[in-house]
Amino acid sequence: MLTAHQPNYLPYPGFFQKIASADSFLLVDTTQFVKRGPFGWIHRNRIRTSSGPQWLSLPVLSKGKYEQSICEAELNPRVDWRRKHFKSIAFSYRSAPHWDRYGDGLQEIYERDWTHVSKLNTAIIQWFMVQLELEDRDFHIASELSAEGKSTDYIIEFCRELGETSFLSGVHGRDYLNVGRFDEAGIELRFQEYSPPQYDVDPKMETLDEENYSMLDALMWAGEEAVEWVHRVPGVQSA
Repeated sequence: MLTAHQPNYLPYPGFFQKIASADSFLLVDTTQFVKRGPFGWIHRNRIRTSSGPQWLSLPVLSKGKYEQSICEAELNPRVDWRRKHFKSIAFSYRSAPHWDRYGDGLQEIYERDWTHVSKLNTAIIQWFMVQLELEDRDFHIASELSAEGKSTDYIIEFCRELGETSFLSGVHGRDYLNVGRFDEAGIELRFQEYSPPQYDVDPKMETLDEENYSMLDALMWAGEEAVEWVHRVPGVQSA
């Protein structure tokens, strides 16, 4: 079964539980880059701090580039975002019980030079997949494939190119996918069922629901329990 998602920055836990529910994962970097709305997570996410949630936003060059795809979006080289983002992450999580386990690997990513947001996010997602024991999933990148189209037809073409007969969508897929087209194509469509992980944090830390934070929060506070949660795959609903 194939599942897919845009290359979000420091994705939330449901992103990885969806990968765990499938055999093959497609990173869709060919759609339009947007900064707002339900798909506006390519360049930003939130971490937990003692004073509340903190946004980490990547400086993407977008002026006059409103129709650029995700894989075309470039990072502003004049902004020192790498140092600032890792400093914020370290300040928030260095007292968490699993910082020593994950901090060095994450720092190595932030010490590299990055020109494009999709390349950075791909590296971060693959790092998460290793930590979450998901590296055995087949990993594909849309810009390296030949499928074309929009919305439902685009996904169907990816399934055909990759030889997949079933597709797992996130819950928001119900808002835009054409179930009938999947039936006509002979591809089984399923939808993810997601409930955020529950875990303990330092009482001094702000308590926003965990689903509103990056998967980084669960890893730093829960460690192996977060890995086990990802692999406790919930049921999926047929279309």
